[in-house]
Amino acid sequence: MSFLSISNLTKKFENSVAVNDISFSIEQGEFISLLGPSGCGKSTTLNMLAGLETPSSGLIHLNQRDITHLPPGQRNLSMIFQSYALFPHLSVKENILFGLKARRVDKTEQQKRLRHAVDLVGLGEHLHKKPSQLSGGQCQRVALGRSIVSQAPLCLMDEPLSNLDTKLRNEMRSEIRQLQKSLGLTVVYVTHDQIEAMSMADSIILLNKGKVEQQGAPESFYQHPQTTFVAGFIGHPPMNLITLNQHILGIRPEHISLNPTGYKAKVNSCDYQGAATVLDIDIIEGPFAGAKRIQFSLEGKHILAVDSLIAIQWPEKAQHTFSLSTGKRFVPQ
Repeated sequence: MSFLSISNLTKKFENSVAVNDISFSIEQGEFISLLGPSGCGKSTTLNMLAGLETPSSGLIHLNQRDITHLPPGQRNLSMIFQSYALFPHLSVKENILFGLKARRVDKTEQQKRLRHAVDLVGLGEHLHKKPSQLSGGQCQRVALGRSIVSQAPLCLMDEPLSNLDTKLRNEMRSEIRQLQKSLGLTVVYVTHDQIEAMSMADSIILLNKGKVEQQGAPESFYQHPQTTFVAGFIGHPPMNLITLNQHILGIRPEHISLNPTGYKAKVNSCDYQGAATVLDIDIIEGPFAGAKRIQFSLEGKHILAVDSLIAIQWPEKAQHTFSLSTGKRFVPQ
């Protein structure tokens, strides 16, 4: 059995189903991301793993032990929340040690773990401060330190970086990943941010309406999306989906280029973003005539007038094909 095993997990709230019969497993030391839009069931799944929600049905096994109905304190895991969940009246040191004191861990052992955690997260000069005196990044490091001293083999993270600015979020992504590797932690990381999931995780579980839409290595979501939902969720800008007679054709914006002999198109908008320019177009001639709001990106700065005419192309090998009726990836027989 895997280190963490989730079998047929379901959570119902009155007349709605938040998590619908999902199953997956995680090996020890893996970093797994639960990814998806708001309302897809990812935080509810995490709360069931933590013991904060009771499953309507299904099983959760951690290290071959059934923890489905155990209270949070008996599950041998730690959790880092989006809001950090720090006690405002306690110092950094007291916040980090709070769980160990509650479990009556020996004081010498407490100090040993504290020194180790503080060295890892770089909070040595801030132990006496209260959370109100810290930046968002420092508060997140306190939450990480509290998780490290617990020495729990499984760490659950619920959108821990969403309150940080872009620059700090990028830095913390790298720090969390390095800590996870150095400590050998098994991490389940909830996020709606595909960049976080793609850059940090060993494996991604993409949820949609309470079900697993696709699971696998990050590159598989980009190279081989299994449904139109995955194709439209992963990538920035997302994959273009063109409805044809019998199927749906997918083509990523970065695989489209200008070519005077290509398909004629009309420019709707031109969005310069620094490293690239993203154009929104309607295809008006050729086999894809009528395809609207197609996006593609050009390297560098390009200024094209609205309603101007251009011609585009893309390599046939870059095309993805999906079933018109099911939205699933078409696999040739």
